[in-house]
Amino acid sequence: MSNVNSLNTLSTLKVGDKEYHYHSIKKAEEKLGDLSRLPKSMKVLLENLLRFEDNVTVNADDIAAIGEWAKNRSSKREIQYRPARVLMQDFTGVPAVVDLAAMRDAMVKAGGDAKHINPLAPVDLVIDHSVMIDKFGTNAAFEENVKLEMERNGERYEFLKWGQNAFDNFRVVPPGTGICHQVNLEYLSQVAWTNEKDGKTWIMPDTCVGTDSHTPMVNGLSVLAWGVGGIEAEAAILGQPISMVIPEVIGFKLTGKLKEGVTATDLVLTIVEMLRKKGVVGKFVEYYGDGLKELPLADRATISNMAPEYGATVGFFPVDQITLDYMRLTGRDEEVIARTESYAKEQGFWGNDNDEPLFTDTLELDLGSVEPSMAGPKRPQDRVTLPNLKSAFDKFVEDSKEDLELSADITLDGKTETLHQGDVVFAAITSCTNTSNPSVMMAAGLVAEKAAKLGLTRKPWVKTSLAPGSKVVSEYLDKAGLTKYLDEVGFNLTGYGCTACIGNSGPLIKEVGEAIDQNDFTMAAVISGNRNFEGRIHPQIKTNWIASPPLVVAFAIAGTTRIDISKDPIAQDKDGKDIYLKDIWPSNHEIAEAVAKVDGTMFRKGYEGVFDGDAHWQALDVDKTETFQWNEKSTYVQHPPYFEKIDQPVEAVKSIENANVLAYFGDSITTDHISPAGVIMAGSPAGLYLQDKGVAPKDFNSYGSRRGNHEVMIRGTFANIRIRNKMLTDVEGGYTKHIPSGETMPIYDAAVRYAEENTPLIVLAGKEYGSGSSRDWAAKGPNLLGVKAVIAESYERIHRSNLIGMGILALQYKDGQNAESLGLTGEESFTIALDDNIKPGQDIEVVARKADGSEVKFTVLCRIDTLNEVDYYKSGGILHYVLREMIKEHK
Repeated sequence: MSNVNSLNTLSTLKVGDKEYHYHSIKKAEEKLGDLSRLPKSMKVLLENLLRFEDNVTVNADDIAAIGEWAKNRSSKREIQYRPARVLMQDFTGVPAVVDLAAMRDAMVKAGGDAKHINPLAPVDLVIDHSVMIDKFGTNAAFEENVKLEMERNGERYEFLKWGQNAFDNFRVVPPGTGICHQVNLEYLSQVAWTNEKDGKTWIMPDTCVGTDSHTPMVNGLSVLAWGVGGIEAEAAILGQPISMVIPEVIGFKLTGKLKEGVTATDLVLTIVEMLRKKGVVGKFVEYYGDGLKELPLADRATISNMAPEYGATVGFFPVDQITLDYMRLTGRDEEVIARTESYAKEQGFWGNDNDEPLFTDTLELDLGSVEPSMAGPKRPQDRVTLPNLKSAFDKFVEDSKEDLELSADITLDGKTETLHQGDVVFAAITSCTNTSNPSVMMAAGLVAEKAAKLGLTRKPWVKTSLAPGSKVVSEYLDKAGLTKYLDEVGFNLTGYGCTACIGNSGPLIKEVGEAIDQNDFTMAAVISGNRNFEGRIHPQIKTNWIASPPLVVAFAIAGTTRIDISKDPIAQDKDGKDIYLKDIWPSNHEIAEAVAKVDGTMFRKGYEGVFDGDAHWQALDVDKTETFQWNEKSTYVQHPPYFEKIDQPVEAVKSIENANVLAYFGDSITTDHISPAGVIMAGSPAGLYLQDKGVAPKDFNSYGSRRGNHEVMIRGTFANIRIRNKMLTDVEGGYTKHIPSGETMPIYDAAVRYAEENTPLIVLAGKEYGSGSSRDWAAKGPNLLGVKAVIAESYERIHRSNLIGMGILALQYKDGQNAESLGLTGEESFTIALDDNIKPGQDIEVVARKADGSEVKFTVLCRIDTLNEVDYYKSGGILHYVLREMIKEHK
């Protein structure tokens, strides 16, 4: 596999009648020293370096650095890592395929052959982010939502089907199949990956990167995987290694056993809270301890899924018997299971109860101490135990200086209902976090059964939704006889895919939405998801609470968050008797009996013909051409402008002079604030553009569905309704001050004005800039708006990388400094001193000139972190770098 084998690690492994070639960690120990207590995740990185040693991207010193890590438990060495495969979903996948199609055009323009642009690593793209909850509460909801999905997204789907035909090494899982992470967990992942080279079968750890931040979910299945920006993923697809500093590994010891009535969701919310307090951004987390044997694999996947929420790169579990049992349950071939066991034991990836690896740092949790919990109202790390939910909501309203006692009457189905602050207006069982977990899904079904038998159902103002992560969920709920009860309480199937977590919630009940707007209510959503940032779930809902699926059902029945659901009545039965949560909550024994009905035939049936699609997909008629035939009238897919100068020499890096501030933000600006997401408002720049193109507001679809059209996305960048620009007072939303004129206007309009004036732009920000999902448009959008640099107090890992990947300079204030301490208002003119000798981590001088001519001079840290990133930045971005290298090679 590699050109160099300095440690002489080539070995063979016999499993049954098959022989596999691999690079042995045991042989590496002869030179590197004892690695037996190296964390399992670090062993996977070591194997990757051994396999790709070539003295160019990987050398003996890189490998030796892992041995040194075993002694020091940390390292500052940069390594080049190559995952076995890439996972995409359609929101982030469409722009990636758009870029690949544009690169084919650029290759032809430069005199090369379009066919040289192909994925070099296997790519699976799962269409799962486009179904919206338009219809609910009826057995026809699923079919109607699928029909609307195909009508809205026909252009996008035709484009992806073209890509499936045009590119080698590229598979598409059609819509209506499931969420990419659940499909990855249940079907795509192999744990021990193989490929053929030089007539030999090679075995290695299954590893992947994904264009969704929740890619770490398969860490629960011992697959080392994490989310990257679409920009990084495209580079990996095109054969570029991923630059990373050898991470610290935080050991998380689990002991004991969960108590009666406590769910995997309660556990993961506790872990999120603990790890956020610990501080694990950019680090690996690895779970160990005798508590692991008490966690079914689905619980492990639930914990791994929320690695982005606790800030870690991965949340890794070792291979053990539970791993193999899950592989067998989900229909993996016995040959794959056998090779996984043999290879894991041979390489030291196998986990044992008494393992005590050498970690950078550790923390510990007794599973028996976990309490039923929720998280909110706008961050997943803000855990609230059930008795404290009402006070947490009340405090939010009081802090917002709103009236807690506000109410209004509305008419629903001919009956008068009274809405109050804190009412649940949206309850969704959704997201890969929990719908991959039979125990919490069966628990939700059992809650529905007990409630339905008492004559209970959702409150009439609550919009309800059930969007499983795969068809297997419907299969086992049917077999357990629970589907009919979920239907009775309002949780009819609405679609298979990621819905509420990404803002595909659809409209609220009409009368409810109107009352919210008229009264400025602070209402609540309760979802079984992983993200609850403000404005994300639905623009009309201010508080969003993450909860387990059974609690989602319970809150739909209660209809409000202003109760202590652990002891207050949630409803009255048909006889007027108070019903409490304990009356409808299933025992662990009842849940276990239901879960026992899940078997391997369900998974095999669910994934038969997984790449074929339904009749809607099969009816799509696409051209089989090497380059895409762009349609200028399309409002979904447009040729991006990134590569227009690819046939011209690269310009030298020079200072950014007299830049104005496009926006000045505070702390915790997420990629949801920066990147277009959710609903497109009719009066927004993006909405006006679409209407100008003849698209009626009812057909806008979501920003995510239009990520292949840069004209929509650039107009939606920084357009979040809850974002606050500190250059303006008492203004919420995507507005800024155009400094020369002093006018307040949408950020997009200001950027257009600055471009006409040839003025470069920068952004000022506080701590954790870019936290949240791995959105490539959070970097692409600012690039197209003319942003040349961001100066922030700190960055989330993926977003910093994406900024560099789009040619935007990431700069960081020195410790103890920020815009406020330096006396900056955002109305200054900035000059940033740069030249072509830019280096990782260097100091850079900035001069901010005020209107009165006075100057503020300060030094910032260059957050170009690696030498590879220097090359990317100089080239104008990572795709430009890759494309220029490919043109050189193939022209």
